[in-house]
This record gives sequence, structure tokens and C-alpha cells, in this order.
Amino acid sequence: MLKLRVNGEHRESGASSVEELLGELGYGDRTRGVAVALNGSVVPRTTWSEVQLRDADEIEIVGAVQGG
Repeated sequence: MLKLRVNGEHRESGASSVEELLGELGYGDRTRGVAVALNGSVVPRTTWSEVQLRDADEIEIVGAVQGG
């Protein structure tokens, strides 16, 4: 299990990639409008399945919200 910091909160995860982490967090196919930063650098969507997570990584996940 990895010890990560996701959106400012400590959590343990069995995910090995950004894509797996998003699935674990319940995003599933709802990733349109979602952006991910890993240790302060934006992770391009096309590489989510390739970018490997490591212990103590800091991940920020933000999503666009529509409304008025």
C-alpha cells in the first residue's frame, strides 16, 4: 500500500498509476473535465495509465463544474 496525499488528505492506496487511483476514488468513466497534478506538475490525460505512483506522492485532482 502506498501512502499518498490526495487533495490535501492523507490516504493509503493500492493503485499503481494515476488512472488506477482515479478509478479507486470513484471517478470511473467520469473523467471529462478532470485535471490531475502529481507533485506539482500537471499529468496529461494521455499518460494517466503510464504515470506510476510512488510512496509519499502528492496528487491534486480538480474537476470543472458547470452551473451558475
